[in-house]
Amino acid sequence: MIVLGIESSCDETAASIVQNGTDILSSVVASQIDVHNKYGGVVPELASRMHIEAITPVVDEAIKKANIKIEDIAAVAATRGPGLIGALLVGFCFAKSFAWARQLPLAGVNHLEAHIYSLFLMDKKPAFPFIALVVSGGHTNIYHVTSYDHFELLGQTRDDAAGEAFDKVAKMLGLGYPGGPIIEILAKTKDPGAISFPRTLLEKGSFDFSFSGLKSSVARYIHNNNISSKDEKAQVAASFQEAVIDVLSQKLMNAAQYKKCNHIGITGGVSANKTFVDKLSCKSKDKNIEIFAPSADLCGDNAAMVAARGYTMIQQGNTCRLDHDVFSKTRID
Repeated sequence: MIVLGIESSCDETAASIVQNGTDILSSVVASQIDVHNKYGGVVPELASRMHIEAITPVVDEAIKKANIKIEDIAAVAATRGPGLIGALLVGFCFAKSFAWARQLPLAGVNHLEAHIYSLFLMDKKPAFPFIALVVSGGHTNIYHVTSYDHFELLGQTRDDAAGEAFDKVAKMLGLGYPGGPIIEILAKTKDPGAISFPRTLLEKGSFDFSFSGLKSSVARYIHNNNISSKDEKAQVAASFQEAVIDVLSQKLMNAAQYKKCNHIGITGGVSANKTFVDKLSCKSKDKNIEIFAPSADLCGDNAAMVAARGYTMIQQGNTCRLDHDVFSKTRID
């Protein structure tokens, strides 16, 4: 079965052709980073407009790169939520129209589940059950994954997500958007333990996250120490990143031990942070826990993971009707 996947939950317009849920025939992503960079973050209205402009060319390019005919597409999968309402509507409505016109089944995919499916598109995959961290947009969630369709939510952020914290700290330092890659590059030049920023672990046994206190602590430090030089900014970046990595790593290790899992998968934008992946791998070695992360092109928002998740939903008859709508908050239908 050849599935057309469409993703438009935030600031990337993406389309992909995936065969039988595992073979990526093409994956095209139109990024809006240059548009939102000067604002230090995503402007929802601008994102929606850019999606409208990009959706048709991106889908056309995905079909062309896959070297297939439009008649070869057997089903459509599109991100239904969570995400920015206006952005989601562009991709989901396009997908509904495409599916209706060609009388094809349509799967409305949960964006967070799709990120977990990025692990299944790799040659080396985690075995069930495993712990999955999904860091995407405003979400930092830990799941206990027991099958291709069962994702038990163990913990989530109570305020700022990890990715949001990276973006906001980068904005405080005047580094630009997106913050994650810039902070990681700067952090490589400095001692991560030089500044003692807080690690919020919340109640004993909790798998939830809170990064608002860390963000406020960084803001106070920048203000009180009049941070302005590139060297000073690099030091703040290194110590901030270390604090985030420590919290994510400890929560993941605790969850794996609690659920007796020896596989951990990390997905979403922060999974592209090699410093995080390397440090988590080092911490997990003595506990016989293996770490899995998708390739760089599958870490961010993409449509291949949407098509992969959609394939399993369609196989089970879990499809959308024309009157189905998008949703902005996390939910599992």
